Amino acid sequence: MTQSPAVRTPGRSGPVRIGERAARTLVAELARINDPKAALLVGAAPESAVLAAAIEALLPGDTLTLVPAGTASSAGLREHVTAQGRWVAERVRVVDTLAEAEPAAVVVAGEAFVGTADEARTSIESLTKYLADGGVLSVATAPGRTAGAAAELDRQSALYGVGNDLVLRNNPPVRVHRLRFTPADVAAADRLAPAYRPSSVPLTRTMHIDSNGVAAAGITLGLAALARLARPKSKLWLLPALAAAPVAAFFRDPERDVPEDPSAVVASADGQVLSVQRLHDERFGDGEWLRIAVFLSVLDVHVNRSPVAGKVVDYFVADGGFVNAMKPDAEHNVAAYTVLDTTRGTVVVAQRTGLIARRIVQRAPVGTLLARGERFGLIRFGSRTDVYLPAEAAEPLVGPGDKVVGGSTIIARWR
Repeated sequence: MTQSPAVRTPGRSGPVRIGERAARTLVAELARINDPKAALLVGAAPESAVLAAAIEALLPGDTLTLVPAGTASSAGLREHVTAQGRWVAERVRVVDTLAEAEPAAVVVAGEAFVGTADEARTSIESLTKYLADGGVLSVATAPGRTAGAAAELDRQSALYGVGNDLVLRNNPPVRVHRLRFTPADVAAADRLAPAYRPSSVPLTRTMHIDSNGVAAAGITLGLAALARLARPKSKLWLLPALAAAPVAAFFRDPERDVPEDPSAVVASADGQVLSVQRLHDERFGDGEWLRIAVFLSVLDVHVNRSPVAGKVVDYFVADGGFVNAMKPDAEHNVAAYTVLDTTRGTVVVAQRTGLIARRIVQRAPVGTLLARGERFGLIRFGSRTDVYLPAEAAEPLVGPGDKVVGGSTIIARWR
């Protein structure tokens, strides 16, 4: 039996517990691939939430290989797998050492990295040997609780990251990094489901609040508390206190039913269609583009979703002004452009600021595969989102004045 590469440093910070929410985040890449695939979980234990999440994510054609954690035995793991029933036992196998494993599309480190930077680097190198071409390595670390591993993972993420999430609802909080060291096939995005993201807090089964909203609401409540302490006889504290609910509501993040039609292009945001026009933009390549612009009022959901399945190949921010997003001059506002490579050609999503909106959030690094309708960012407080499609390849299905729903409304169809 071999020690899991997820190196720990007992005596410094102790083991880091990975709870249910963090475990689900760790195996998110496994859960979103609809094709039959092989997965490898290194550092598995019978009581591990990561193991439970990985088994839950399995589909009929999948296989999962388990390498025991340093405190677990192969025999105990096999007994645990057998107890899960025949369906699981047929798809999950336990090996004694990492050397017995085979390459996999998804490799998950079941224990958080809390050692030194050198230990983390060595562990990553040992795990990447078992990644298939285009595969993803998913690892967790506890910021502030490591001897350098967290800094090393931040460095690796800057070079090879295709997404990371801070899971605050874990004790201690952990950051999950997803790393891809070889290019992914663009066509693979067509076979993905939208990824699970812990960046929103669930209120009900169908309604979440983005983490930005939780932070903003917390700040307003904190201001209310300070005002109450500073001037206990004044009613001024009610202003920030009453503002907390509408501020949080602005960042609402509802679940959406994404059309399964492979020829559909869905709205990237909620709002009203401002314009549908053909134009040229040399920044994205030669040829004519079909641009569908949608205005988001302060009452609309401001979470942005990918209109198509594709691979993020470029991201840049263009400087400009802060004109009212409903006016034509808003085309020259500050904007963030996410460029997607798809099986139908290049698609671009522009997140534009407005008169009030001054903050753009984009959570999809270059190299990320996005499913159609998958969340990839948001804009704060009133804005505009434009979708650019190859004009000769897409037919618009909406017109100025139409209301659209992000991730659900079909705004165009591939010819």
